[in-house]
Amino acid sequence: MRVNIRRTAVSFALLALVVLSACGAAAPQVQTADEKTSVTSAAPAAIAAPATATPLPLPTTAAELSMPVETKVEGTEELTADEVAGILFMREEEKLARDVYQVLYAQWSVPIFDNIAGSEATHMDAVLTLIERYGLEDPVDGRAVGEFADPTLQALYDQLVEQGSASLVAALEVGAAIEEIDILDLQAHLDETERADIRGVYENLLKGSRNHLRSFSANIERRAGEAYAPQYLDEDAYQAIIGGDTERGRAG
Repeated sequence: MRVNIRRTAVSFALLALVVLSACGAAAPQVQTADEKTSVTSAAPAAIAAPATATPLPLPTTAAELSMPVETKVEGTEELTADEVAGILFMREEEKLARDVYQVLYAQWSVPIFDNIAGSEATHMDAVLTLIERYGLEDPVDGRAVGEFADPTLQALYDQLVEQGSASLVAALEVGAAIEEIDILDLQAHLDETERADIRGVYENLLKGSRNHLRSFSANIERRAGEAYAPQYLDEDAYQAIIGGDTERGRAG
C-alpha cells in the first residue's frame, strides 16, 4: 500500500542516519535516488565561517494553508485508510520539524531555525484543521517537544537532534534533510487522495517545504563554502526546486 511506501522514505532516512552515526559521520550526505524512498550515503561538507542567515518570506497562516470546504464532513467513514494514516502521519512529521528546529535554535542561536520553527507550527495547525474536520484523534495532543506517538518518527527525531549537535553546518544539513523528507512524504500522500481539501493542505505544505529547502541550501553554501548536495531528492528534482521562486500559500 502507499502507506508502506511513505513509511519506507522515513525508515530509510533513519537507517542512513544510524549507519552514518555508527561510522562517526558529522552529518548525513546522501546522493541521488532512482525512487523517492531510496537513499545512499556520502561524505559531509566542510565547515566555513558563519554568515548572515537568509531572510525568509513572511509566515503563511493556517487559514491560507487550509482549503475550505462547503460542508463539514462528520466521521471518518468516507476517508480511506491511507487518507487517515496520511493526515495523522503528517501532523506528527510537521511536529518533528518544529521540534528539531526549536532544539537546534536553542543550541546554535541562528535565526533560520527559529523562523522556520514558527512556519512548521503553522503547518501543524493546517493539518489539525483536517483532523478536526474529519473527527480524527490528534496524535500530538498532550505530547511535549521531542515526544511522538509514531516510534519511527521518535527514533528519527532523536537521531536528527544528535546529528545536528555536531556543528552548525551539520545542523543546517539536518534542516535540509527534514525538508527533503517532508517533500517526498507529501508527494506520496497527494497520490493517495482525490479530496480537494486534503490535497489543498498538502499542496500548500509542499510550497512551504520547498521554500525552507531553498533557505537551508543557501545558508549551507555560504557557511560551508560549497553547494549543498541533496540527501534524499534526486538531483533534477532538487535543482528544479532551488531554481524556483519563493512560493506563497493560498486560501480558497
